[in-house]
Amino acid sequence: MGQKKHHTHLSLEERRQIYLMLGRKMSAVEIARKLGRHHSTIYREINRNMYYEEDDHKMNGYYPLNAQEYYRRRRQSLQLLRRYPDLKAFVVEKIREYWSPDQIAGYLKDMGIRMFYACAETIYRFIYSTEGKELGLYRYLFKGRKHRRKAYSRKPRGNRVPEEFGIAFRPEIISTRETYGHWEGDLMIFTRKEGSKSNVTSLIERKSRYTILAKNDNRKPDPVAKTIINKLSDLPDKMIQTMTLDRGFEFMSYPLLRKKLGMKTYFCDPQAPWQKGAVECNNNRIRRFLPREIDLDSVTNRDLQRISDIMNNTPRRCLGYKTPKEVFHKQIYV
Repeated sequence: MGQKKHHTHLSLEERRQIYLMLGRKMSAVEIARKLGRHHSTIYREINRNMYYEEDDHKMNGYYPLNAQEYYRRRRQSLQLLRRYPDLKAFVVEKIREYWSPDQIAGYLKDMGIRMFYACAETIYRFIYSTEGKELGLYRYLFKGRKHRRKAYSRKPRGNRVPEEFGIAFRPEIISTRETYGHWEGDLMIFTRKEGSKSNVTSLIERKSRYTILAKNDNRKPDPVAKTIINKLSDLPDKMIQTMTLDRGFEFMSYPLLRKKLGMKTYFCDPQAPWQKGAVECNNNRIRRFLPREIDLDSVTNRDLQRISDIMNNTPRRCLGYKTPKEVFHKQIYV
């Protein structure tokens, strides 16, 4: 057993190991022993950073990148109040006057003073931080709970995938955009006209930012997968290596991508769309042409191709002001 580590925060690699060991049904004590950590550190990590379902308040799982992001946000929010003692003093004063975190945040926002604002979530985190508990701030809340209940997010849309397909195990070379052939995909949803289930598959190649759009008649997994296969099947193998998706039901025929295209698939953690940020950002650009309110039944494949052409023929600063089409097609023929 290695020497126990003291006063150091868990790293992303340690969180990956926790995820794997939890999957093997190892206890927090066993995990702590393996990592050379105190068992209370592991208990606290799992309890703080567990992802929860909304329905019935049941645990859904521990995911390393989600845990890392929760940790980052907590530190960031608490550092805000530590950096600005006047702001912290104001927040403490109003809590002791029985103002709720939402009321405090709304009042601060209305004041409109630069660098003198904290959102309700930041205030809640401060109340339940070590310092906040020492001050007994939780006693002034409406229900006065000593321990904060978990902030349950909406139930994920479906589906468990093998742990080795989680984004935490996606090779680092994909994250750093060092090579071509790594795609992100998403489904763009629109205000539904009665009887219509149409949607758009949005794909982007991470390094070149090359965009592909395709219309689907519904959200069933097989048709969505076949749409992706049809759009990518003419590309050389080096340009279709991996695909990163969210865990929506519509993407659960992902094995077809491996079977037909040889593409390996990786999945974001639940409720973590920022982990496929390239396609999320690209979708925001595409919304200029395809707002949510549009009647998608009136949009033709030719319209989608025209939008793709605009995206692919616009110079991008991240590409040295070359266009995605130039960069992408150059690689095809290298």
